Formats: sequence, C-alpha cells, structure tokens
Amino acid sequence: MTQDSALLQAPETDLRDGSNNRKVFIKTYGCQMNVYDSTRMSDALARDGYEPTENMEEADLVLLNTCHIREKAAEKVYSALGRLRDMKQERNREGREFMIGVAGCVAQAEGEEILRRAPAVDVVIGPQTYHRLPEALRKAKEGQRIVDTEYALEDKFEHLPIAESKKIRSRGVTSFLTVQEGCDKFCTFCVVPYTRGSEVSRPVSQIVEEAQKLVEGGVREITLLGQNVNAWHGVGANGQEWTLGDLLYRLAEIPGLARLRYTTSHPRDMDDRLIEAHRDLRALMPYLHLPVQAGSDRILKAMNRRHMAAEYLTLVERIRTARADIALSGDFIVGFPGETDQDFEDTLRLVEEVRYAQAFSFKYSTRPGTPGAELKDQVPEEIKAERLQRLQALLLKQQQEFAESCVGKTIELLLEKPGRMPGQLIGRSPWLQSVNVDAKELQIGDIINVRITGTGTNSLFAEIAEAEV
Repeated sequence: MTQDSALLQAPETDLRDGSNNRKVFIKTYGCQMNVYDSTRMSDALARDGYEPTENMEEADLVLLNTCHIREKAAEKVYSALGRLRDMKQERNREGREFMIGVAGCVAQAEGEEILRRAPAVDVVIGPQTYHRLPEALRKAKEGQRIVDTEYALEDKFEHLPIAESKKIRSRGVTSFLTVQEGCDKFCTFCVVPYTRGSEVSRPVSQIVEEAQKLVEGGVREITLLGQNVNAWHGVGANGQEWTLGDLLYRLAEIPGLARLRYTTSHPRDMDDRLIEAHRDLRALMPYLHLPVQAGSDRILKAMNRRHMAAEYLTLVERIRTARADIALSGDFIVGFPGETDQDFEDTLRLVEEVRYAQAFSFKYSTRPGTPGAELKDQVPEEIKAERLQRLQALLLKQQQEFAESCVGKTIELLLEKPGRMPGQLIGRSPWLQSVNVDAKELQIGDIINVRITGTGTNSLFAEIAEAEV
C-alpha cells in the first residue's frame, strides 16, 4: 500500500487531432486508490493524444499523483518538482514542450502554495476533479496556471472514459476498482477527510458496468477500493439501499470474474451482510485488511477510532467463525501522543491474540491540520523507534509463522506475471501472498492448483498439483 510506482499503459490513438506523439509520464505515490486514479487519468489523457511512457526523459507531460499520508509527503513532492524544474528549463532552451502537473492529496492540501513554491508547475488538480485534467492542460497551454481543487458538484466517474478491452488486457489480469471515496470517521491522526472529503459511494449500476468491462478485457480478479470501503452504500436494482456485502454478492454473479477482494475497511462498518459474504462467496478471497491502530482503549479514544479493543476482538472472532481460513491484516501506529508503556503493552497483547498474517506499522507523525497535531504529550522519537522495532519484530514473527503454516497446502493460484527465472510464473495466494511456480506450459490468467513447498523472505514457492482444492 505504501510503495511508489510509475503507472504504464499501452498507447491509444488520439481522438482529437490525429497526432499521437505526445507522451505522459505518471508517477504514482501511495495507496492503491492513487494507482486506480492514475489509470483513469491516463485514459482521459489518451483522448488528447498522450501516450504513456516509462521514460521521464521523453515525456511531454509529467504528472505527479501524490499521497499525503506519509511523513514529510509535501516536502518530498517539492523536492521532485525541483528536479522537474531543471528539466523544464532545459526543454525550454531546446524549444520543446514540457508541462508539469501535480495531482492527488498533496495537491488538494497545498493548492495555490504549490504554484507559489514551484513556479514551473502548470496544473494543480485535486483527487475529486481529475476528470477535468484535460481541460486544465488546454488552459495551461494558453498561458494560464491552473489550480482546481474545489470539490466537484458533478460525478467525476460519469465523465471519465473506461478503457477499451485491448488496453485493459495490456494491464494484466487483476485490477482495482474504486467504489467509495472519502471518510467521515475523522480519526485524529488522519488527513483523509480533509484531502478526500466526506464519504461518497458510486452507484451500483456504474460499478457493475465498469466491472463487466474489466472482465471483458481479461481481468480475473477485482479489488474494490475505498478510503473506508465497507461504508459503501447505494441503491440497488430493487430500489433498496445496498451495503458492500450486497454489492459483493452481485459482482460475484459476473461470468468470468473469479476473484474479489476489497480494502480498506473500518471495524465500525463490518456488518452482518459483509461477514455473510465471506462465508458464502467462493469468489471473495479469505483475506481481510482490518486496521485497529492500537490495542489500548485510552489511545483508541484519543484517536477517535469509535471502537474498543474488546469490540475489535469480538468482531475478529465473528469473522473467523464465518470463515475459518481467513487471514487478517492490520495497521498500527505507535507513539501516538500520550501513549504510555502500558498502552503499548496493550497493543502487543492484542497482536498476540489476533495473530496477523500481514500488517503495516508506523511511528506516529503529526499531520498539519489534524487534531492530533495539537495534542500535548508527544512521545519522544527514540521511544517511538524502540516500540516500533518491538512491534515489527512480533508482526514479522507472525507473518513468517502464517507463511510456514501454508507449506504442504494445496491452493488455487491465479497466475499474474512472469517470474525472474525462465518458465517461472508468479501469482497471488487467496491470502494475498506472492507465490512462485514453475509453469512453462501455462499462461498468465490461468487459475491452477498448486502445492506450497517452501517460504521465502516475502513470498512462497509451489509446484503444480493435480489434487482438487
């Protein structure tokens, strides 16, 4: 969830002016939703003749799709913009076009400040208005410097093109699909409500149409995305309000869609229907990212998480009763203001009880504009570092134990991409682990039975199995 990636797509013919020689380099920071957003922006730019490139040096447009979650996120963007400024000056001397755009959550948070601090930037566009990116670029070419971070009244998804099957196929057999944006929880450490806005759910019909297009393009697995994805709700074909569980049941009916996942969830929105979906749907993978952040009720209250540790543990028990083989992932913040040694020990106790297959853990760092930034009793950095080291050692131990428990099991594996070795293919287990298998006679997109034979640092190894799963 935290890795940076340059998003690449296949070329698409310009539908406007017949040219097809402008290139765009999109650097995507942060979460899966940003990866999805970059994909949709690339599709919109294709209409104006922009081909994607993996080489920034040959790009006519560089777009930074930014994330505001990590520490010093804005400063990292300004550092990247300094390097791009030098590139722009060189291009100007050569008489060549070179435009710079900043999108995403840092764009939303910084707005006009980006234009002030980075005069080389042509366009600043927020996550709710990126459907207007092509128009913003046209205005920038006329000499304007554009900031568009107002929350759009119109539904951006209605204005964004869905890629044709050929382009979808070039992107692989798995895909993200955003169904919900924003958050109304207002955790005191989090900037999401300020950069992504309040919770908004896409309509059922719009989601189903996009999912069907993805499957027609060869996608076998779809991961539904949302800042608070299990808060999704919409009106279904029966005129009644649906929840995420209802949506999953509907998507599971799409012929050819073999696998479903979703992320990220809030414990407060994990309702009975969603738990039943984990029990009933073969397509819904037995993996759940369910952040808790801390195991101390006092710290959870200070974080405004709206649940207690015991409530979280009871929820985990209910989920595991419905789906015994489910693997849990979580998020943890250590060193939140006021966290004592006892509070931290409570977190370790919760981790011991839940036993996570994967987890993400971080030292608390202040986010300007959030309530947590104003709290007193900030924890010293050296204490945060020591606690994080202890927590990560425990989480790594649990991750390794879960991986080792998979050895000898026969599972279904979706083959996603070539491996490093000749004839090797890589897929994801139902529990989201990377699995390497020698599969010379098989193709990407196949779903096969494999037997797990060993574990690596961050992956599993397997051999093709004949036995039924």
